[in-house]
Amino acid sequence: MIIIFSAPSGSGKSTIVNYLLERHPELEFSVSATSRAPRGTEQHGEAYYFLTTEEFKQKIAENAFVEYEEVYSGCYYGTLKSEIERISAKGHHVVFDVDVVGGCNLKRIFGEEALSIFIAPPSVEVLRQRLKGRGTDSDEMIEKRVDKAEYEMTFAPKFDKIIVNDCLEDALQEAETAILQFIHPKA
Repeated sequence: MIIIFSAPSGSGKSTIVNYLLERHPELEFSVSATSRAPRGTEQHGEAYYFLTTEEFKQKIAENAFVEYEEVYSGCYYGTLKSEIERISAKGHHVVFDVDVVGGCNLKRIFGEEALSIFIAPPSVEVLRQRLKGRGTDSDEMIEKRVDKAEYEMTFAPKFDKIIVNDCLEDALQEAETAILQFIHPKA
């Protein structure tokens, strides 16, 4: 099974995904590839496969991606076919933490084999404060992310489930319930 999490940056998506991965060993994170530079303590092969723009374009030419997108000018993100094959070979369920366009693309590709979940912030202003609180981006980049978030929120209705992350504990429980119902449907 495929489980897709998408959200505007700063919505708490990665926090929710990490919580679920810790509690459910049958779930495994699909590491995406990106051409952006690592942030903070991010390590190659853990948070992302960090590729140069040239390396990313070479993999596009080799048809190595299930899906990919140029999220910002010159900044690519994508899902490597080899990641899905690696996780599936272990008998695990694949968990994606991707941008909204990637999430929509993955849902379109995998259809009923995939559960797509959109994590929404309670408001754009709360999102702005969360991004500032991270301390990882410049004010200019934060405003770019907020502008993009407003656009990304228009994609929410395309997802199977929308979870508003107003209270983290509630959002964690709602996500866990949705996933367990999906991977263990009642007969």
